[in-house]
Amino acid sequence: MQTGQHLNKPKFFCRASLRQRAASAFVFLAVVAFFGLFRLAANGKIDIGRWLAPCGFKQKYDLPCPTCGMTTSVLAFVRGKIFGRDGAFYIQPTAVLLCCMLLIIAFLAFLIVVFGVYFGFIKRFFAEVKIKHLILALIIVIAAGWVVTLARALAAHH
Repeated sequence: MQTGQHLNKPKFFCRASLRQRAASAFVFLAVVAFFGLFRLAANGKIDIGRWLAPCGFKQKYDLPCPTCGMTTSVLAFVRGKIFGRDGAFYIQPTAVLLCCMLLIIAFLAFLIVVFGVYFGFIKRFFAEVKIKHLILALIIVIAAGWVVTLARALAAHH
């Protein structure tokens, strides 16, 4: 095979541009700030309930809304209580999935910022997946978590 006939394999790593490193730094710091805020709330340093009013849907219909339990679940997650009856996964499974996704994103962003490597699969992911698909997937995940919490609430009522 001649040199020009080699197949171009996608590279797993490439050098990160300054723009990619800056965006990754922003993402990493945003995720750290998110978990830091909830860690402070879990330790009682700040009152997160002041900012998040009681759920109007739950007050009106006496049923959990699609995002009911998310805050409580994230608070349990940052305390390290992931499984069990008082664990984050039991409270709201969707929140645990989203927290795990945020941790993976933060880890990859950290690698990009510190080591200056950009992963080829990230570029391919954003080239192939549209924002509307991500929003649709998020809606499906939240709806699935709502089904679980709704079924649990209905079972408790009867």
